[in-house]
Amino acid sequence: MDGRVTHFEIPYDDGERAKAFYQQAFGWQTVDMPEYDYTAVSTGPTGSDGMPSEAGFIGGGMTPRSDAVAQPVITLDVSDMDAALTAVTGAGGSVVVPKQGVGDMGFVAYFEDTEGNVMGLWQSA
Repeated sequence: MDGRVTHFEIPYDDGERAKAFYQQAFGWQTVDMPEYDYTAVSTGPTGSDGMPSEAGFIGGGMTPRSDAVAQPVITLDVSDMDAALTAVTGAGGSVVVPKQGVGDMGFVAYFEDTEGNVMGLWQSA
């Protein structure tokens, strides 16, 4: 179903400091993805595929702070990125970062809602 919260992103100014904080404070596991300048975050138990193995939690990531990700971002799952971006603009929002591929995993985009919040969209490949 479209619109489910599936991911979060936390921007950082110092990646090592941010990882150390969340690991120490909450026990999060992190995996660096240098090819994307990104750190994957697991907030609970995962299966061999790296995906949550227990209902009730989502994973996320940490990324260098940027114009698009200046504050924490909630990411929504969609089945059709183009249709979702059309719906966003039709409802009064705007596209901050257009659809772009993430390796062979899928597509990401960022939008701003009518209240000025930046949110993410994810479409699996």
